[in-house]
Amino acid sequence: MTAIEARDLSIGYRGEVVVPDVELTVQEGGSLALVGTNGSGKSTFIRTLVGLLPVLSGSMRVLGQAPGRSPARLAYLSQFHESGYILPIRAIDVVRMARYATLGLFGRARGEDADLVDWAMEVMDVTILRNRPLRDLSGGQRQRVYLANVLAHRADLIVLDEPTAGLDAAGRERYLDAMAAELQRGAALVTATHDIGEAVEYHQVLLLARRVVALGSGADVLTPDKLMETFGIVISDPHEEHRGRFTVAERTHGSPQTIETRPPAE
Repeated sequence: MTAIEARDLSIGYRGEVVVPDVELTVQEGGSLALVGTNGSGKSTFIRTLVGLLPVLSGSMRVLGQAPGRSPARLAYLSQFHESGYILPIRAIDVVRMARYATLGLFGRARGEDADLVDWAMEVMDVTILRNRPLRDLSGGQRQRVYLANVLAHRADLIVLDEPTAGLDAAGRERYLDAMAAELQRGAALVTATHDIGEAVEYHQVLLLARRVVALGSGADVLTPDKLMETFGIVISDPHEEHRGRFTVAERTHGSPQTIETRPPAE
């Protein structure tokens, strides 16, 4: 089954094209990493995918329908969660919201829904926080709660925008393990990330710089020349013991990353 199909797709907002000519397919159980600087089109692609922005031209099908038409089958985590700071809700309330898409706002939760909520909180190690107000949690704790919400959807398509923001090493490991399990279950995964070390593990990587720089496997796409087009500066490590390693320095965002690739076979 095809989870996402884009053909001759142009995306943007207020009628302005940000990224033209997108062609891609993501199958059930497949994963796609979106990589690029701030303003490159990653979040625009995601917001179009989930139906928050209209398709400007071309076509996009999501779970066999137009974007935004399958809310019960899609879990979406954005970069921003303003409600977490102003509403007096608890961590468990946030995770329970994941079941609303299936039950409806006034639907009655069943035992299996409660089990999914408990399971998701355990996976992300936030069970102990279940009755804490969300606004009293640290940034990393909140992000774990939001990721537990994603898991509790039990969605066919998971869409994440910078999901590791604020996570410590333990939280990041739990997130990676959870997403690997979701892929194994058959869910499709789309993630916008600055973490090239994570992106290389995805089935496909889409490099964006207000255009499609490259689309393919991490081994084929995450190369010094393509990353140069995407980020601006790539510095190879001259030391023999570090052969195959290089540093990516973005023009506009974040700290440089050291990336290791496999050298060609002797």
